[in-house]
Amino acid sequence: MAGKIASKYADFVASRSKLVVLVILLLTVLVGAGAAMDDTGDADLGEFEIDSPEAEASDFIADNYAEQDGVISQIVVRDEGGNVLTQESLVAGLDFQKEVTEDEELAETLDGDGFIGLENVLGTAAYFQAGAGDGPPPEENPTLADQRDALASLSEEEFEQLLESTLDPDAELPGGEDPYQFLPTDYEPGETTSDARLTLLLQIDETGDDEDPEAAYDAQVEINQILDSYFDDAFMFGQGISNEASSQATGDSFAIITPFAFAMILLVLGIAYRDIIDILLAFAGIVAVLIWMAGIMGWLEIPMNVILIAVPFLLIGLSIDYALHVVMRYREAGYGRLDTQQKEADAVDSEIKDAATGGGSADISPAFRVRAAMTVGLASVILAIGAATFSTGVGFLSNIVSPLPAIQDFAVLSAGGILATFIIFGAFIPALKVEIDTFIEGRLGRSRQKPAFGVGEGVANRLLSGVASFASRAPVAVIIVAFLLATGGAYGATTIDTEFNEADFLPQDPPEWTSNLPGPLQPGSYTISDDFEYLSNNFQLQGGDSQSQILIRGDVTDGDVLHAIDDATTDIGDDSSIALRPDGTAAIDGPHTVLRQVAAEHDELAEAIEQRDTSGNDLPDEDVGAVYDLLFELDEEAASEVLSRNDDGEITSARLILSVRSAESAQTITDDTAAVADRIQTNAPAITAVATGAPVTESVLQDALLDNLVEAFSITLVVILLFLTLLFWSKYRSPELGTIVLAPVVAALAWLIGAMALLDIPFNSETAVITSLAIGLGVDYSIHAGERFIDERERHETLDEALEASITGTGGALLASAGTTAAAFGVLALSLAPPLQRFGMVTGTAIVFAFFACVTVLPCLLVVRERLKERF
Repeated sequence: MAGKIASKYADFVASRSKLVVLVILLLTVLVGAGAAMDDTGDADLGEFEIDSPEAEASDFIADNYAEQDGVISQIVVRDEGGNVLTQESLVAGLDFQKEVTEDEELAETLDGDGFIGLENVLGTAAYFQAGAGDGPPPEENPTLADQRDALASLSEEEFEQLLESTLDPDAELPGGEDPYQFLPTDYEPGETTSDARLTLLLQIDETGDDEDPEAAYDAQVEINQILDSYFDDAFMFGQGISNEASSQATGDSFAIITPFAFAMILLVLGIAYRDIIDILLAFAGIVAVLIWMAGIMGWLEIPMNVILIAVPFLLIGLSIDYALHVVMRYREAGYGRLDTQQKEADAVDSEIKDAATGGGSADISPAFRVRAAMTVGLASVILAIGAATFSTGVGFLSNIVSPLPAIQDFAVLSAGGILATFIIFGAFIPALKVEIDTFIEGRLGRSRQKPAFGVGEGVANRLLSGVASFASRAPVAVIIVAFLLATGGAYGATTIDTEFNEADFLPQDPPEWTSNLPGPLQPGSYTISDDFEYLSNNFQLQGGDSQSQILIRGDVTDGDVLHAIDDATTDIGDDSSIALRPDGTAAIDGPHTVLRQVAAEHDELAEAIEQRDTSGNDLPDEDVGAVYDLLFELDEEAASEVLSRNDDGEITSARLILSVRSAESAQTITDDTAAVADRIQTNAPAITAVATGAPVTESVLQDALLDNLVEAFSITLVVILLFLTLLFWSKYRSPELGTIVLAPVVAALAWLIGAMALLDIPFNSETAVITSLAIGLGVDYSIHAGERFIDERERHETLDEALEASITGTGGALLASAGTTAAAFGVLALSLAPPLQRFGMVTGTAIVFAFFACVTVLPCLLVVRERLKERF
């Protein structure tokens, strides 16, 4: 029954090829029009909503605390083994700031003067010191020009005295800025030399919640260029700098990779097809599939997100595979098989003559021969392509039930793209090939006869025949080895790194071999990864991504709370992701630090604390609520940073702000922040303490996303297994074939995860998406091989003959398909951008493992099944 349907379908495509081409072209235009619709935008990970205590705490902080809306970047001036606290260097820093602020376009992006650094602290101190000498001290803060002139006018002796007094740990400075926040964590308080210093750049963010401040980002790039003209060793780090470096690295990568990838694709396809027209047809089909994918995104208003990056690569892989199977079966049916294996093809030859002449003996015209060959060839493969399409499409679509919108979009776009691949390569390309081959044979008189890859004599045939022979001789040994490797991969899954680290996405300096490339292909130099690591390890950073938080709720005014906070924040080790100040204390701000700071400036608060301090740690042990009320009276801005009140003035929460080393993974930062929160809650049972903040919520989000992806792909495999079981039961009354066909896919997945563990590639939300290729292409490969074996087993008397025919036939197409996609995507491992490197390595490995499992494990399982059936 299924065979008749396939034959009728193939006959329709071949005999009405013009109509099929026209209809699908119109559909392609119609669907592709969706790509021209309004931009659906991008969906960042932050837009994925999940319910968690960390996310709820973050929302509470956003509603009850004043958050900084601006953009913060860091500027580091360093002199390895030297001193950046010289008068010349600090004045140069102020000159740099002046040049930036005097540029009208750049100044529009700045928040106020835009800069806060040690040079500003010293310039302000010099300005007030100079004013005090002539009378009353100035009442207004100095401009940058005032700071620069005051600092530059000091004699060498005066400068040294000013620097020493400013860096005195007990100094009280005008402006209230702590100079130590601009010095490295290994700086010794009181020293007047340092090999590095930090300056903060503050910019305005006037965009909406869903937009990036592109004006500020563009300004960062220009400011960084100005910085280079003032210092020999200085760098700036900010989102704009990171975006620019990533964009340039990606551009440089594709400039290097594209010629290699294109050459490798042409080489492998050239070896497989040995025909430029068939290669161009494959490329045309791929373009059509991608047009459908873009159109589906537009019509369904699917926003682009990081998970969807795998979809076009999955579709390209399937497209190459479908194209090769259709063309190779067409060649086997009409040409190569008839020339080299006449005895096996007598039935096919008869079908061609019957289809072409109605059973008569008239000569077969080129047009009839082409159409008849496509009818036979397409009929022999369309069911396998349809089964692969349905199983993978439905498998991925099953993830529509996911609670995460991003995975829902992934499910819909994957299923829609897989369907489009079937339409293009199951109808459009076969029909178009019929038209082209008919024209060339009939009008131009040129033969289109080509042998199928792997079928005729050659290296590929000998290689695949050897695989078939080995599978027949030692199937159990192969299965045992595959199982042991899969077990090793499963063990690797228990040890693989699942952390998500933003530093892993920063471009790296190109390898030395790129210096030998021609001038236009030579990439730039990228130090941003090293700069970020240096910045994170040596300075207390500012900004949301560089700070975690702890939200404390409950009886916040309980006497034990302040002591619990103080105790928990004083015992932070050097190996923690929480940054340390130059004096060795943890860079954690909260009610305990604000009380001490404000008390140092207001005797009234100091006396109130002293009256209520029974433990001698400069914090109140009783009547804490009254002390907090006084704190709000004296410095509401400082108090509001760490305490929240309701409309009745009651304290509702407290928060701690922890500066962290951003180069550490989000999960490490979360663990260290949660450890502090747990310790506080343990010592103060009247409250709850929850770790939150940008790195923490990112970690929770990534973990939830990874869990959902693993669950989604597990569901995909289960759905595919059920479908294959029903398919093989309905067609052959052999439901066990469903499990056998899927087993190589599972084995390849296990091998892939094990290889990732060995290569230190983390299994996180980024790489988990890429592993979906192993499922999509693995199922496709396995169905083709399984269906071909069953078909060949019916046509051959012995198991060995059927095995060799199936492996050399379908195996040739699979080898060409896997070789093309693995080479094309694997070359991304040469990229300068780490995400592209990981994508290339994981994708290439996934494709190779899927192919290898399909031509080794699957045949051995089928051989064992056949022998067990014969025995029992």
